[in-house]
Amino acid sequence: MPQSPDDLDAVAVRTWCSLALEALGAEREEIDAINVYPVADGDTGTNLFLTMESAAQALEAVFAAHATVVGPPPSVPLLSDAVRAMAHGALIGARGNSGTILSQLLRGMSEELAQDLAHAESADGADLRRALRRAASSAYRAVAHPVEGTVLTVATAAADAAAGTTAAEAARAAYDGARRALAETTGQLAALGRAGVVDAGGRGLVAVLGALVEALTGEAVASRPRVPHGLLVDDCSTDHADEGGPAFEVIYLLEADDASVDRLRARLDSLGDSLVVVGGDGLWNVHVHVDDAGAAVEAGVEAGRPYRIRITHFGADRVAPPRERVQRAVVAVVPGEGLRELCAAAGATTVLARPGEPPASGELVDAIRRAHAREVVLLPNDADLRHPAAAAAQQVRTEGVRVALIPTRAAVQGIAALAVHEPERRFDEDVVAMTSAAGATRYAELAVAERQSWTMAGVCQAGDVLGLIDGDVAVIGTDVAATARTVLDRMLSAGGELVTLVLGEGVPDGLAEALESHVRKRHLAVDTVIYAGGRQASMLLIGIE
Repeated sequence: MPQSPDDLDAVAVRTWCSLALEALGAEREEIDAINVYPVADGDTGTNLFLTMESAAQALEAVFAAHATVVGPPPSVPLLSDAVRAMAHGALIGARGNSGTILSQLLRGMSEELAQDLAHAESADGADLRRALRRAASSAYRAVAHPVEGTVLTVATAAADAAAGTTAAEAARAAYDGARRALAETTGQLAALGRAGVVDAGGRGLVAVLGALVEALTGEAVASRPRVPHGLLVDDCSTDHADEGGPAFEVIYLLEADDASVDRLRARLDSLGDSLVVVGGDGLWNVHVHVDDAGAAVEAGVEAGRPYRIRITHFGADRVAPPRERVQRAVVAVVPGEGLRELCAAAGATTVLARPGEPPASGELVDAIRRAHAREVVLLPNDADLRHPAAAAAQQVRTEGVRVALIPTRAAVQGIAALAVHEPERRFDEDVVAMTSAAGATRYAELAVAERQSWTMAGVCQAGDVLGLIDGDVAVIGTDVAATARTVLDRMLSAGGELVTLVLGEGVPDGLAEALESHVRKRHLAVDTVIYAGGRQASMLLIGIE
């Protein structure tokens, strides 16, 4: 059957993801403001935005990978690959109850489309209807105790309403059905009725479905319902507090088999409420509200390997008096726990960039807000974070915070900048001094080649040790210590007074001492400082000042 221009293909999925992120960003504050169920913590809009941002990043990575493939067009992924990437990104980046459910809705869609259209380029209206139905049913199964009047109700209504020959027609019908269901949620849940609002998670899903309609038709959807004038989350906090509830929200990713997860569900259900476990194929996202956060994490350890653990104390934000903003703070992205401790000790608010998991702009925004300062210096410490860091800085500036972005491209440049930071100076003077220190620091790193490839220094083989100077491969070797010495000598041939070495986890024993001795013997009057970086993407980071 020939493809209709209104059907869903990989490019349309990419557009949908981008428009959904844009829509959630625009509506984030309003969705936060009506967040009264299951906990009036005012973060549903933010959580949905961060979840979709992770989905968008994963999808862009798949498109980027296909763009590098040499061959006849089209150099774009299949529809099944695109929706799987979107769902996987949402799973690993899911935030809060709402974000976790959204990730399962996307996973349900991807499972249906990948199953029936594994090698197809597009999906029509009937395909999309089946995908939406599977999305809704899988989300219901993921929630331990489903409640009507929530995003689950809106998702089901969207699936039931979806109809049409093309995906565009089905999406429009689903969107209209979701809007009608959303309006009815106020009368389905007592907490929503008391506040006079619709369900926040359902409101976010309507925004996502509206983005799908726009992606398929090119036409923006009708205006969305506005938040009642003057409504704030705090207006509803008392009602929730009177009802009581667990003190902590616990979220983590979990590597475990299906049987272990079934036992985990039963264990967590006995510990708390708002339990949502989504995922599959060995990787899960676990969300639960409990009084004993430690027990919830221990249950995950018994089931498999939990990581990226986030624990939020609900009561803290509602009862703690607002703290006074500090005048100035530094926010730094760091590649490992060792540097995180170092930068935190120097007074910086840190964002951990795990290997293969660079922070999204939303995480940088969160860190800047967490610093709670009138003036913030942002150190991304990675060339690839230039655009997310700029987006984060721009967003926080609209909130009245003065943000200076210093375009540090490596952690050692961030260390140099932090070393000359003086909060007592005028803001502009401090930024200039930190920028100068970072700019005067040349950087290098050692990494292991994963495959054969062409580099600036020639052809490398899998397993070769690569010495990268200022981001380009300059040395190819087989021995870590010898390659590191060559890199150091090349960099110090242009001069330098201080060598900074950041050692990653698993570097050969005695490497630091050997390199320090080499510098001392070959380059007089050059000092060396050594830091333990812990688990990081590069086995060795080098800075020359």
